[in-house]
Amino acid sequence: MKKILLFTALSLSLVACKSNQKAPGSAYQVKEADVVATLKYLTSDELEGRDSNSEGILKAANYLEEILEKSVIKPYFSTYKDTLSNYDNSFNVVGYIEGNDPKLKNEFVILGAHYDHIGITEKGFEGDYINNGANDNASGTTVLSEVAKYLAASKNCKRSVLIVFFSAEEKGLLGSKHLAKKLKKQNMNIYSMLNFEMVGVPMSYDFKLFLTGYTKSNMAAKLNEYASSMIVGMSDGAEQYNLFAASDNYPFYEEFKIPAHTVSAFDFSNFNYYHHPKDEFQAMDTAFMTTIAQDMLPVVSKMINAETREIKMN
Repeated sequence: MKKILLFTALSLSLVACKSNQKAPGSAYQVKEADVVATLKYLTSDELEGRDSNSEGILKAANYLEEILEKSVIKPYFSTYKDTLSNYDNSFNVVGYIEGNDPKLKNEFVILGAHYDHIGITEKGFEGDYINNGANDNASGTTVLSEVAKYLAASKNCKRSVLIVFFSAEEKGLLGSKHLAKKLKKQNMNIYSMLNFEMVGVPMSYDFKLFLTGYTKSNMAAKLNEYASSMIVGMSDGAEQYNLFAASDNYPFYEEFKIPAHTVSAFDFSNFNYYHHPKDEFQAMDTAFMTTIAQDMLPVVSKMINAETREIKMN
């Protein structure tokens, strides 16, 4: 049931022959020290588990704002914090990189990760009542922050990009539902959406991540092509439990009917502390997370800069 199925339809040799140019991101190095610093802060007891509508998540939001500001990534709205219409005192953190192609900049790619968790709960473990949410989802938030830094530094995005740190995911995808509806009212032209969820611990398979909603579009094939390696595969468990509908990609699929998926390394067997006080910084593999961030640089670059809308619904 929990076996991961290998995606084998891609011929990487053909991709390798297309160009002798260096892959985007090949000269840029994600630093593990930066991954450690962001992850350690987001999972610190000071943030009290980053529950929505809490002082802790406000501190997390301010930290993520600072990352965007230092990277010279503008807010998409009047400020980085976009207040939710469906949950009190909560907000997504939304950054904006305007595309540099006169035509393609009118299309958007959304890159997301939820930064909230479940906070302090009555059921603790060995005297610890703070659910720090390292894998879920400080890991995805951290990886996305590194990808955002690269995109800003590269100054080479043909399409426009939204970097979104979602709140209230744990309350029922409320942050992403809010934003998807808001952007739909603006008639935003969204090409694709890629979400990062629980990428803190590696899986024991021939690929590093699985893609939810694997068969709904050709995104898996294109991500592997862009990576020139087998970076994503399909998870039986993800399909069985419909994880496609369980993370912040789903509201964008519902509203826009576009390729909108989540990448994850939580395969039901490699991590025992889901919504548990022991989901802490010490349980994460920061070297793996650094590798994931590095591997995703050419992937997101090629998605953003493709001359046509290559990723399509099946």
